[in-house]
Amino acid sequence: MSTKGDCYDNACMESFFATLKKDLIHRRRFKTCEEAKIAIINYIETWYNSRRSHSSLDYMSPMEYELHHSQGKDLAA
Repeated sequence: MSTKGDCYDNACMESFFATLKKDLIHRRRFKTCEEAKIAIINYIETWYNSRRSHSSLDYMSPMEYELHHSQGKDLAA
């Protein structure tokens, strides 16, 4: 947690939710909450974490970034 009133406190999550809404939520209607839940989990696991590049992760997907980090590779190289 950062200090009270820090405008960057939730910036990453706000960015994620904006992307989720743009890519998935605003493009379709869901009949049930369960259908929405499954679609969101599928989006996160099959697209957002595995293939979508992130500028804050040196334009790698979260899975690629974690793999590089766990192997001790220098990301600046």
